[in-house]
Amino acid sequence: MSVLATAGPAEVEAREAPAAKRENRRKPMKRIIAIIQPCKLEAVETALIKAGVSGFNMTEVMGFGHQTEPAETCLWSKARVKFVPKTKVEVVVPDNMADQIVEAIAGSARTGQVGDGKIFVASINGAMRIRTGDRDEAAL
Repeated sequence: MSVLATAGPAEVEAREAPAAKRENRRKPMKRIIAIIQPCKLEAVETALIKAGVSGFNMTEVMGFGHQTEPAETCLWSKARVKFVPKTKVEVVVPDNMADQIVEAIAGSARTGQVGDGKIFVASINGAMRIRTGDRDEAAL
């Protein structure tokens, strides 16, 4: 007769608890979103690779903030268009790399002029690589 067959529910639960706790204990990750000038994308890419990032996403976006130029006037309207082209870079990294990655982006994207952009950092609760099923840091 096996030990599990004679063990009561409380004993089985006590043995299984550590494994369940390990599975629920996820390593923290950060999502870093940087809005940068399009001309700085190559420099940011180089800095990210040098800092150990294995991949990131880039999107061409439009927006406005303190930077007011360039503004266009539409032929059919007297309204001025305030949106300027920007590039959004997104990367998810282990929590312990976040500060290093933020500094790498800031250092490579900074010109010292209005319109250099912004960097946002948010916590990520989980990740999964669809192809392999890898989770969290292994999915990065």
